[in-house]
Amino acid sequence: MFGSKIKIDKNLLEKVRKYSEIAGYSSVEEFVEHALEKEIAKLEDADSEEEIKKRLKGLGYIS
Repeated sequence: MFGSKIKIDKNLLEKVRKYSEIAGYSSVEEFVEHALEKEIAKLEDADSEEEIKKRLKGLGYIS
């Protein structure tokens, strides 16, 4: 782990804290890392940048 910091909306952070505890994660960081890994895995097998963009649109990340 690199120890990088990111800014997260206060309300979102409270939700992350709540659900990470309910799910049994040892920390908020562990929960966020796992969630990001799952989302990135959905994109990793794409064959092209265009397919990645299409998948991101489908997931609602870009329009």
